Amino acid sequence: MRVTVSQFATALNVQENLASCVRMINQAAVCQPSLIVLPEFCNTQSSYVDHNQAWHQALALDGNFLQQIAQQAKKHHCYIMLSVTLRQDLIRDHQNPAIKSNISVTSCLFSPLGELIHQADKQALTGQESDFFISTNKVSNVVTSPFGQLGLLAGSDGISFEPSRALALGGGQLLCNSQSSFTLDQSHLHDLARAVENNIFVATANKIGSLWQPESSQQCLQEHSKEHSQEQEQAYAAAESDDFSSQSSRAEKHPMGVGHSQIVSPNGKVLAKLDHNEEGFVFADIDLAGVGLSNKLRPDGTKLIKQRRPELYQQQKIALQQATATEATLNYTVPETANVAIFATYKSDEQAIEDVCHYIENNLSDIIQLPELFFIADKAITHNTEQLAQVARLCTALIKQISAVLRPFQYVCTSLVIDGAHHAVLISEQGIFATQQQLHFCQRYQWTALGSELKIIELPLEQGVIKLAMLTGDDANIPEMVKLAALNNIQVLLVPFDIQEASEVEFSLLSYAAEHKICIVAASREKSFAEAAPADASGKNLDTAKGSSSNKKKVKQKKSTGLIANVPAESALLNPWQSDKFNGYVNQPLVKYQHGKITKAVIYPLLRLKK
Repeated sequence: MRVTVSQFATALNVQENLASCVRMINQAAVCQPSLIVLPEFCNTQSSYVDHNQAWHQALALDGNFLQQIAQQAKKHHCYIMLSVTLRQDLIRDHQNPAIKSNISVTSCLFSPLGELIHQADKQALTGQESDFFISTNKVSNVVTSPFGQLGLLAGSDGISFEPSRALALGGGQLLCNSQSSFTLDQSHLHDLARAVENNIFVATANKIGSLWQPESSQQCLQEHSKEHSQEQEQAYAAAESDDFSSQSSRAEKHPMGVGHSQIVSPNGKVLAKLDHNEEGFVFADIDLAGVGLSNKLRPDGTKLIKQRRPELYQQQKIALQQATATEATLNYTVPETANVAIFATYKSDEQAIEDVCHYIENNLSDIIQLPELFFIADKAITHNTEQLAQVARLCTALIKQISAVLRPFQYVCTSLVIDGAHHAVLISEQGIFATQQQLHFCQRYQWTALGSELKIIELPLEQGVIKLAMLTGDDANIPEMVKLAALNNIQVLLVPFDIQEASEVEFSLLSYAAEHKICIVAASREKSFAEAAPADASGKNLDTAKGSSSNKKKVKQKKSTGLIANVPAESALLNPWQSDKFNGYVNQPLVKYQHGKITKAVIYPLLRLKK
């Protein structure tokens, strides 16, 4: 199928916006698409003088605007998806500007027959949007088309992993994502993460031009309707926090849509993109056969859908209920900073242990992160019973050797075989300080029993106590587990892992760090991954398009390891907003990629509590 995404500006004039939609649909129709995806708030902008204006800007389901879109779908014999503000009541029988109407932000999908076949209401409203719109809490389902299963997303629903995951679990293969964003976070990070973690295509259409009215036009609303439900606040916190919203309003009196509409493949590669904030469209030819969560295989042969353990994720509800009370009764000091280091030895067995001990003796970092089973180059040896027993004996020996060289309040995190099972461990000067048994099945460690709970660890440092969790094996690749850890108010996530796909450090872990405002320290042995040269909108290899004599796609080798993803220091957050030069990102983790044997960084665990 051919998918097209289109980007353009809208104003507070419904008829002009309808004309823009029709014009852009006609332009995109030249490439004979199967599906056209348009941006969010196609009929309007997202902020108003009062609730009367919000009502007059919103559409009736059977009104002229949507009827015209339906006619365009029929005329061009293609699916059209767009997001609009939709009246949920038939009438507004008063003119009180302070009384909010029932208006939703709704994605609408029209079939080639000109029929409205599906609606999906936006769930995660930003603070500003909550002033004017409602979230209906209706769970969106996938839509069956001749090409495959389609899911609809809008706005900040694409920033959190959960809406996309729900659609993928329902069989979704292509997510149609309407955006109205002045930040690059969605296009540079979250689109890519959602595609990879669910093995789906993502087609995102974003706005350009002015997104909402200047702050002065909203002054009359500041005395009305400022109470948001706890659920709305939690949803927004998972997307773009109120702190960032207020910062942006100070710096961006006229926020502008960044465009960057794109189509992303299940492996996180951008197939087609408008790499600017100008009006236009772009397309890509895709095949939905064989994609989707149920078809996702990890490189070691693990089937992703069979890794899932919903019974573990139910603990999220309990953690959420306890989170607020825990923060309110915090009875220890969280250090403002902590020194962390990643150390990766290239040796094996006893030599690897000696290498680590030598490094510890010459290092003052609070936490030293090692890869998963750092002393084994070929993890396949653990499938042999005799060799696994030898690995277990090495684990016992290394605990003694490493603890003997550690200083007070200094720790090493790695993974070991303990009592025949695979565990992430924290080692202190006194031996094992904490363990976390592997929680999800993976083929490379199919011999291990699985743990039944996520352990939350309070780690004493010289300057205070850090609350953290450890995830090993494929556990950190499961977004539900990272959320569960975050709901338990951790500040740091330690990940001793063995990287399987480059996307784990390029998108996934970074997206989780950004969504949950946590520091992530992840270490792996270095691996090389094949990387095909990028393609243009028609699927042609760009090197060939630029004049290369070869018609074959070039394959490059790309090395990947681990990273330290840091909650940005407060000054790093505020400076871009307070200056006239906004850098385009609202919540971009500060990242230091693992390089060579030693990678050091300072992390800021205290900022997690200030998010």
